[in-house]
Amino acid sequence: MSGILVIAEQRRGELRPISLELLSAAQGLRHDGDLVAVAVLSDSPQRFISPLSLSGVDEIVTVKTAAAEFDPDTFESAVGALIAKRAPDVVLVAHSVDSFGYAAALAARLGLGFATDVFDARRVDGELIATRGGYGQKVNVEVDFPGRSTVLLAIRGNVFKPQESPGTPNVTAFDAPAVQSRAAGREFIELSAGDDVDMTAAEFILTVGRGIGEEAKVPQFRELADAVGATLGCSRPIADAGWLPKSRQVGQSGKTASACKLYIAMGVSGAIQHLAGMKHVSTIVAVNTDAEASIFGVAKYGIVGDIFEIAEQLRTHFE
Repeated sequence: MSGILVIAEQRRGELRPISLELLSAAQGLRHDGDLVAVAVLSDSPQRFISPLSLSGVDEIVTVKTAAAEFDPDTFESAVGALIAKRAPDVVLVAHSVDSFGYAAALAARLGLGFATDVFDARRVDGELIATRGGYGQKVNVEVDFPGRSTVLLAIRGNVFKPQESPGTPNVTAFDAPAVQSRAAGREFIELSAGDDVDMTAAEFILTVGRGIGEEAKVPQFRELADAVGATLGCSRPIADAGWLPKSRQVGQSGKTASACKLYIAMGVSGAIQHLAGMKHVSTIVAVNTDAEASIFGVAKYGIVGDIFEIAEQLRTHFE
């Protein structure tokens, strides 16, 4: 098949949300009648047929494996065999801890074009162009793949809106090659998030950044967030300093405000990695003393002023 092959991710019998985001990314890369196939690897892949039966998916490929959970040797072998048989133009995987275990090795072994942490992909004059962060996420880098017939892209999560409309794709099976895994799973331990908040589900977020100056100021903004009915978030410097838990961090290396409708950024400069966490927010309000701060470039409403004075005015208003 020339076209697009998506590798779905599942964990403990549940399809991971990134799988549906990959399907949306695939739609944006279709050209000249490309087909989109999604492969799911599992000891019982049939259970994922229904959630993957979505509009824009032409084929679901079930790949039965011996292991119930992710295994890097199994995935490298099975996905490599799929690519060899189908010769897709583009292969999409999640930029996740799972793909870290096999994607780079597979690309090197098969001589594929390869890019990780991709947050935009498009065709320009028929050529695939992928965009990713560079230099510690300080710049955006466009990558092309001259001379590569197949390109493997690891797509950043929470960038593409999940595919949701139902569809009726064909379902086929693929026999995974036998492989001797070098790893053996013993048990699955769910790590604690370290906090009681899910930033990805919050509809109203008030985020504090480096501009608050010191940890002693955090309670003031926690009280403000409670007063206005917002979830308190933070930028990376605040989380790195330990002033708020990592689970509250919004940004490329933290959580994405995927459900957020109103986002108030106080003392946040707007580094590119933080802006990545606000991609889907419809209304952003920025408060900063620096009129040239990058955050104002994405804000719908901006206030150049002292965040402490404005925070106190807001708190007083809502008391």
